[in-house]
Amino acid sequence: MSLVKSERRPRGELARVLVVDDEPDIRELIDLTLSRMGLAAECVGSVGDAKRALASERFQLCLTDMRLPDGDGLEIVRCVAEMHAQTPVAVITAFGSAENAVAALKAGAFDYLAKPVGLEQLRALVKSALRLPDGGAENDPLQSLIGDSPSMQQVRAMIEKLARSQAPIYISGESGSGKELAARLIHNRSARSGSPFVPVNCGAIPENLMESEFFGYRKGAFTGADGDREGFFQAASGGTLFLDEVADLPLLMQVKLLRAIQEKRVRKVGCVTEEPVDVRIICATHRNLRECVDKGSFRQDLYYRLNVIELRMPPLRERVEDIAPLVESILRRLFGEAHPCLSAAALKALDLYSFPGNVRELENILERATALSSGDGIEAEDLHLEPEEMGGEALGRGSETLDDYLNRLERQAILEALQKTEGNRTAAARVLGVTFRSMRYRLERLGIE
Repeated sequence: MSLVKSERRPRGELARVLVVDDEPDIRELIDLTLSRMGLAAECVGSVGDAKRALASERFQLCLTDMRLPDGDGLEIVRCVAEMHAQTPVAVITAFGSAENAVAALKAGAFDYLAKPVGLEQLRALVKSALRLPDGGAENDPLQSLIGDSPSMQQVRAMIEKLARSQAPIYISGESGSGKELAARLIHNRSARSGSPFVPVNCGAIPENLMESEFFGYRKGAFTGADGDREGFFQAASGGTLFLDEVADLPLLMQVKLLRAIQEKRVRKVGCVTEEPVDVRIICATHRNLRECVDKGSFRQDLYYRLNVIELRMPPLRERVEDIAPLVESILRRLFGEAHPCLSAAALKALDLYSFPGNVRELENILERATALSSGDGIEAEDLHLEPEEMGGEALGRGSETLDDYLNRLERQAILEALQKTEGNRTAAARVLGVTFRSMRYRLERLGIE
């Protein structure tokens, strides 16, 4: 039964929050906190009551316990996603139930709170959730991800989904494939867009300075500490901390990072007390993080904390059809509307090139070609691509391993089949001549959503 009487709080323009918990004292605590924040709450104690409330009116936020008498919070997360896709959902989990939190984030939850519920964290979560943008802006920043290949369409769709969540994200991909750009787009389209985006290259920080750089330090903590200083976590307060090349972190720092992520608290070097931090973690590396775990160079528990959801940035050789629009965009950015054009032979040479450095290398090639070109346009010889670098003329795979090459061909075939069947996996399996079970296995193995 709801603890909120309709006459207690006028609906008007107040944002409404659906609270689902079978413990009356928890409902009352949350209701009171929301009331003091100027929000209206509808409190129910079961999955059934929550579904009825969702069917009858619209809410700007849903807070649900994971364990309910007639089901679990994941049912509500999925129900909200189906009925009100723009409404963020946060789940409340028992203390230490990391598996439940991860499952909820993967199902589409915005964030989670651990019991006992801390009011400071609850207020921060609510404020963050209610700042979520509705999307549909005229100047869509996602268009900075150039290309209409199936793989890039999938990346843009994933970024839209990930921006509405607080789940930690692992962005995989080769050097130069646009991992930091993707992280910035997720941040800019999220509820944290008004707070800092702090990028950190983990491989560029000396090991003896890592703890003080990440967590800050107090005056006098060590020689040269002439004053208090905040670290990366404090600098990203309320925003996003992007850990690039996270696989380069030493094991000791991995332990401290894991604790900071789990507890949402950090301790400055030279300080005896911890302070709460509110950051979203997005990490990336060009290395295979799973292989690093298997080799023992990366902690498994940290891997599972960071890799709640994976976003794969495809290499340029997997989306050859995007090269021409990328060339046009890069040249226009460098030289304006009166930019030099590439001849048909030059474009063909780029199509055949394996691009080990991906989009970043394409930019360098074009800058070099325009500097060395003797005419108004750019010819194939101006690109200065060595014959052995032209992967398409030989095996069609450049410096790829055989496994990578075969996976690329398989991924491309599956994406083309899915595009042809408008996302129908059963029909796509028929097009490819495989069983649906085989299709599902291949999708999971290749990380295709």
